[in-house]
Amino acid sequence: MDDVLGRAEAILRPAMGPRVHTSFAMAPLTTFRIGGPAAIFVEPESEDDLSAVSAAVRETAVPLVVIGKGSNVLVSDRGFPGIVLRLGRAYRWAARDGDALSAGGAMPLPALAGVALRHGLSGMEFGVAIPATLGGAVKMNAGAHTRSMSEVLTGVDVFLLGEGATRTIAATDAGFAYRRSALPSGGIVIGASVELTPGGDQEIRERMDQAREWRRRTQPLAEPNCGSVFKNPPDGYAARLIEEAGLKGLRVGGVQVSTKHANFIVADPGADADDVRTLIARIQAEVQDRYGVELEPEVQMIGGFADVAR
Repeated sequence: MDDVLGRAEAILRPAMGPRVHTSFAMAPLTTFRIGGPAAIFVEPESEDDLSAVSAAVRETAVPLVVIGKGSNVLVSDRGFPGIVLRLGRAYRWAARDGDALSAGGAMPLPALAGVALRHGLSGMEFGVAIPATLGGAVKMNAGAHTRSMSEVLTGVDVFLLGEGATRTIAATDAGFAYRRSALPSGGIVIGASVELTPGGDQEIRERMDQAREWRRRTQPLAEPNCGSVFKNPPDGYAARLIEEAGLKGLRVGGVQVSTKHANFIVADPGADADDVRTLIARIQAEVQDRYGVELEPEVQMIGGFADVAR
């Protein structure tokens, strides 16, 4: 593996120079503040940079994972033995065209909601309560307050690693469903467009304030966490099942089910990713045994984890 990583680094260095990092600490890049290092970490600032990443992956088969704000990921204590990619600041932009907004994949969703407010456009208010980049939010069809990205998206710009080129995919062809999409697995969302509607500044601001207040009131924002751990099952809520099973406050090592919101796991300083994985498995097993419901994790697990007995 060291030879593969060395060859990948040799391909990346001429294009990205000091923006290629090795043995890079990942924990500070995640809202969980947990995890080991990335073997290689890059922040592309252009399609030339992305083309270099494409070449490195194609020629060495080194594994690659893409992160955004780090709010929906759990990085293994052992780190990730490949390339971790986070789009750089050049992909943090937004522009208006009539009632539509276009933005780069690194644009934070709350910031995009703020851009919509400044232009008197309604429809992105729900995004103010989602700590994600636009790219990540599109890929997983993020949502809140009964709204989701698929309801406002019109097009997605995807850089295809296999082809080393960008393709624009219409939202209607992206296969959106609850917390998922059918966008190409080897694609990086570098931009997207949304269609909004004109609205009054006061009404838009009030809905954004309500979303922020709801998040402050219901979620453990003061403690490290990854956001919602599980997707809601059909016709139900993961948090309700976990709470009714009596699992609020359940602890494994340095992590526990939040006593404020049962679909959140919070971490003490120095907590282990393996403890999170174990706690996730225990929650799944208990809910399955009690209610016959298989809870599907929403959090993306990066790297290898110890075997966990369900």
